[in-house]
Amino acid sequence: MTTTDEDERLRKTSAETDSDIYNEDGVVRSDFLTKISDAIDREDVAFLQQNVVRLHDSELGDLLESLPPHERLALVRLLGNDFDMTALTQVDEAIRMEIVDQMPNDQIAAGIGELDSDDAVYILEDLDQEDRDEILSQLPFTERVRLRRALDYPEQSAGRRMQTEFVAVPPFWTVGQTIDYMRDEEGLPEAFTQIFVIDPTFKLLGSIDLDRILRAKRQAKVEGIMRETSHPIPAEMDQEEAAQLFEQYDLLSAAVVDENQRLVGVLTIDDVVDVINEEADEDIKRLGGVGDEELSDNVTSTVRSRFVWLAVNLITAIVASSIIDVFDGAIEKMVALAVLMPIVASMGGNAGTQTMTVTVRALATGDLDIYNAFRVIRREASVGLINGILFAIIMGAVATFWFHDFQLGIVVGAAMIINLVAAALGGILLPLILHRFGADPAIASSAFVTTVTDCTGYFAFLGIATWWFAIH
Repeated sequence: MTTTDEDERLRKTSAETDSDIYNEDGVVRSDFLTKISDAIDREDVAFLQQNVVRLHDSELGDLLESLPPHERLALVRLLGNDFDMTALTQVDEAIRMEIVDQMPNDQIAAGIGELDSDDAVYILEDLDQEDRDEILSQLPFTERVRLRRALDYPEQSAGRRMQTEFVAVPPFWTVGQTIDYMRDEEGLPEAFTQIFVIDPTFKLLGSIDLDRILRAKRQAKVEGIMRETSHPIPAEMDQEEAAQLFEQYDLLSAAVVDENQRLVGVLTIDDVVDVINEEADEDIKRLGGVGDEELSDNVTSTVRSRFVWLAVNLITAIVASSIIDVFDGAIEKMVALAVLMPIVASMGGNAGTQTMTVTVRALATGDLDIYNAFRVIRREASVGLINGILFAIIMGAVATFWFHDFQLGIVVGAAMIINLVAAALGGILLPLILHRFGADPAIASSAFVTTVTDCTGYFAFLGIATWWFAIH
């Protein structure tokens, strides 16, 4: 093939892949993946540079997750310094570590140097201390100090999420000086919506939105048009609490301050959206008892992640079965009890899960607290009672028709009322108690609520049946 033919092939293929890389379902197109895979096999660097380097970091992240592991690593190797490290913030932790482990530290350092500080910290925080120190030692002094300071803050804190690049000016400057500074200074962040006002010790005095700067006269003083900073965020604050402040006050960005109220960074809405998604994802997984499992995890780590809570569920199931064993005599006399008791327990389990899900989410968002807890508990108990009565009527009629025994219908109806009320109370009280003692209600609630509903359901149904038929 001649050089001209090769160039023409690249041009045509590039034109084909210049369109959106996703199909109508939001998944990376199979034909695009095939072309990228073929280019990787051929080690066609020119094609990859033309069609992969142009991708947005989120698109590149999706591409990396769609490729098999060996092709993923080969793609990063072939792109070399053209690989956009920002894409590593868009992939699962397992994939990120898999890629970073194969990259030399000098290449990571070169890539880190091109990133915003918040993205750089996101990648550095998962590395071994030795590798992290070696990478940081290759960065310019100022950037190294900024990153080390951010890494010193606790995990899951606003200090870890903040961007250390920001625009700060003294209060005695004029608007004209501020505008000229923003035009001439090369070290400013690529995008920002606020200018912060600080004193000589970097203590935060206030802030100015860009639109206010543009509307003010050039000779106006900064201190005359600034406003007190809205809700500065302590660097030690948990990232979930910081996200709640953004949601409550409709913030686009917020200053991050240390314990002395000195400006150390800025938290932006794009990072907060990531936090909200991460926290919601974490809560959903913990409710299912799968911890921090990712789709890219291997079989061993997945088994390890799920085994613990499956073992806890086994223990609770044994406890529930022991209650059944207590009433084995009654079950032997009436087989219908064995048929109906899973229904009572299952209804209680579902009702408890509904209440628990609402409670855990309300605790996570701060909507449920000590001030409204009693009202919510009373509401859930009322809902459990009403649903219990309704389903008692339905299940009582079903049991009577099924086994031609009106008394059995009364027994199952009474058990249904008791279990649904217990499920409602367990679904809200257990997460509240766990939260009160510092445990994560999303992790432990599911197993405990299931235990309460199973034990209550079996005990109520079989206990009432034994007592009822004993006196009749």
